[in-house]
Amino acid sequence: MWTLTINKDWDSLQAQFSWVRDMETVPQDPVHHAEGNVAVHTRMVLEALQQLEGYKNLPAQEQEILWAAALLHDVEKRSTTVHEPDGSITSKGHSKKGAMTARQLLYTELRAPFHIREQIVQLVRLHGQPIWAIERRDPARTVIEAALVVDTKLLSLLARADALGRVCNDQQELLYRIDLFEALCQEHDCWGKTKAFKTPHAQFHYFNKENSSPGFVPFDEFGSTVIILCGLPGSGKDTYVRQYYTDWPVINLDEIRRANKIAPTDKSGNGTVVQLAKEQAREHLRKKRHFVWNATNITRQMRSQLIDLFITYKAYVKIVYIEVPYNKLHVQNKNREAVVPKNAVDKLVGKLEVPAPWEAHEVVYFIKD
Repeated sequence: MWTLTINKDWDSLQAQFSWVRDMETVPQDPVHHAEGNVAVHTRMVLEALQQLEGYKNLPAQEQEILWAAALLHDVEKRSTTVHEPDGSITSKGHSKKGAMTARQLLYTELRAPFHIREQIVQLVRLHGQPIWAIERRDPARTVIEAALVVDTKLLSLLARADALGRVCNDQQELLYRIDLFEALCQEHDCWGKTKAFKTPHAQFHYFNKENSSPGFVPFDEFGSTVIILCGLPGSGKDTYVRQYYTDWPVINLDEIRRANKIAPTDKSGNGTVVQLAKEQAREHLRKKRHFVWNATNITRQMRSQLIDLFITYKAYVKIVYIEVPYNKLHVQNKNREAVVPKNAVDKLVGKLEVPAPWEAHEVVYFIKD
């Protein structure tokens, strides 16, 4: 069973982790957190979590996942906290940035298996959602999307502990909102499970078209199939292509760079590389020819730009995310023809956004833990 740490008392946590020590110096707005700084709040959240019946009834591994998420949920208030001109204290964006930090820590230092790590990452990213879901423009889509990447029962428990682990005047209002979140998940059949869609295209259509219904099933009229590889340098994308798509045309951005003598560090040159690659892609798409797009594609923005292009030609888009352990990543990177400097790889680790299931018609995780 994976655990973040065996020694869970606060003094031990401070001794083990610099990011826990950082919490002691991060203030919070007294209107929402009259209990004090982030360290005080996090301790109270951990205590509240362990008192919840829902937590006590979880299997041991799920308890460890939820405990780790509770410890990390406000880790990036240290970098996002701002004293506003009106005297208030805010930490906008701390959930998203905290999720990136959690992924980096659990991949490089604290080594969690992929499926455990990503549950913790998404719990950190979405920990405030149960309080605000009911106010979103499309509450149903909000919870259905969340359920594709995280167990909504665990998310609700974390939000409840977060609300109980503070001193504020609106605590009962926060708990009521969490009750509404749970009811919303149950209403839309995504309470502790993913929403079932009739076809992959139906799921993709729902999350990528305005005013669509989860029950609508679009007609599958595809031209070509496009495989978008996604993975850090050294993760084994080229090997994967040789093993599974040896007969398919491959658009390889590294090869285009080498052919045009453009260094990976040349930012303006990289734009040229992408444009040349897209022109190759258009040629395949016009002829309805299957092909592989082989590049890192580690951010959602990178992938969405490609997917928007491909679906214009009615392509079926499949993302294959490839991952190996951190130490093996650097070994394999050293053995590549085009070696990426270690510090550059580590920067990319910090930017990595693992593809969500709704980003394409199909998302596959090829993981060698």
